[in-house]
Amino acid sequence: MSNETINPPLHIEAITAVILAGGRGSRMGGVDKGLQNFNGVPLALHTLLRLSPQVGDIIINANRNLAAYESFGVPVWPDATAMGDYAGPLAGFMTGLAHCETPYLLTVPCDTPLFPPDLVSRLADALAHAGADFAVASAPEEDGQSRPQPVFCLMGTHMLESLHRFTQGGGRKIDAWTAQHTVVHVSFNLASDDAHAFFNANTLAELHRLESRLS
Repeated sequence: MSNETINPPLHIEAITAVILAGGRGSRMGGVDKGLQNFNGVPLALHTLLRLSPQVGDIIINANRNLAAYESFGVPVWPDATAMGDYAGPLAGFMTGLAHCETPYLLTVPCDTPLFPPDLVSRLADALAHAGADFAVASAPEEDGQSRPQPVFCLMGTHMLESLHRFTQGGGRKIDAWTAQHTVVHVSFNLASDDAHAFFNANTLAELHRLESRLS
């Protein structure tokens, strides 16, 4: 008889997603990236609609134009001031963990509108099977090489204390924090996967190129 521990699967009701829309948008000329239109729909709202069937709850992390984000119908929380203004993605991670009311949190950026419709199920299955602390997406980039996409990350909400310690020590890099724990990387490079699913729009020109892929 095998002694291998079989972890129960994660149900979507146990997962809250935080949409990370708190950046400066400096490479887009300082505009609020999450409110830029993607095929006529604000990026953050497009992300919300794509996530809705995949998770139990959704919150948005934003630092300006809060009323505009609140109009999307989900809770909106700015970064914690303890990390300073626009402290990077980990500030959004911390905000999500602090306000998450489910056992698990998924982080998703607002500027990657073509992320997979089965993103959450594949990350959740891998996290449960491996008994890991984090499940992180891995996907091909423009040069064809597959690399981790650390901002697409599923974790237990118990990681908040660890993140507090890491950031209080001056840490700001996602992968430097997750490397302190057990990480399972989930490849999104099947023949059926969209090769551009994880391409993000840092500039308006890149956003328009992503729009053209759906036309």
